Amino acid sequence: MLLEDLIVISKVAEFRSITAAAENLDMRTATASAAVKRVENAIGVELFVRTTRHLRLSTAGERYIPQCEKALSMLAQAKQNIKDDLDIIDGNLRIALSSDFGRNLVIPWLDEFMDSHPQVNLRTSISDSNIDFYRDAVDMALRYGSPTEANVYGFKICNVPKLLCASPEYIAKFGQPQHPDDLTEHNGLLYQLYDIVHDEWCFTDSHNHQYKVKMNSNRAGNDGELARRWCLAGKGLAVKSFLDVSADLLSGKLVSVMPDFTPSPTELWLICPSRQSITPAVRLLRDSFREKTLHILKQLVDEGILEQRSLDKSSF
Repeated sequence: MLLEDLIVISKVAEFRSITAAAENLDMRTATASAAVKRVENAIGVELFVRTTRHLRLSTAGERYIPQCEKALSMLAQAKQNIKDDLDIIDGNLRIALSSDFGRNLVIPWLDEFMDSHPQVNLRTSISDSNIDFYRDAVDMALRYGSPTEANVYGFKICNVPKLLCASPEYIAKFGQPQHPDDLTEHNGLLYQLYDIVHDEWCFTDSHNHQYKVKMNSNRAGNDGELARRWCLAGKGLAVKSFLDVSADLLSGKLVSVMPDFTPSPTELWLICPSRQSITPAVRLLRDSFREKTLHILKQLVDEGILEQRSLDKSSF
């Protein structure tokens, strides 16, 4: 009996679907189905009761599969312990990234990482939607916002201040707002997630007074990169993280607008679904992400684009 077949059995039991298990394991459904049949033939019982619409564990499956999963976990941990001791960096690196931050910054960082560790295979998922570790075939997610799930493990990478930005061409044509009240006369480039358009922008001044503005807009999208591109094209104002538009700010393609009124900051976290998924590669990436993001933010400080006090709150 092949170890790989037992892994398929475990995934089929988890997802209650051979097709979903195959997708998670990045294999054909026919291949997963054949693995199930091999295991059932080897032990002489059916582990699943199949109908045209549903799949559930048989009585034998309810007894066999939990013990199988316990054995798989012990084997995986033993293998990982050896790699930890030898600092071996290999295997599949399955990571979920946010849109523009992932495409424009993180992918080059990952390319650099793989050049240093050629035994690593990269699998990326780029989306601004939250990742479901039990549905999506990823082992880690680099995302904005501190984790709220109690059953995940995370590493804070850095605090990420935000800004209101626009292109110099937009400012030249429509003027530069000085106060949140002025924003009603401007076009907002809005973010839309799960059919909800986030058209209310919040700002805080140096006296900790808060302002909320309902933005007018002729453009909204569910991809953060869209807002950035529209902003570069002079189509309106956008609220972005300093990391997402760092290259545009340093090149002068975008400028900070209303710097005395700041949007709420966020945090960047590297999230893993379990302690077992925190491999040497994950820890190396964590350290690399911290180093590279801090370098970018300090560049912005050195150029006078970002205030140092925005970084002083960072803790790791």
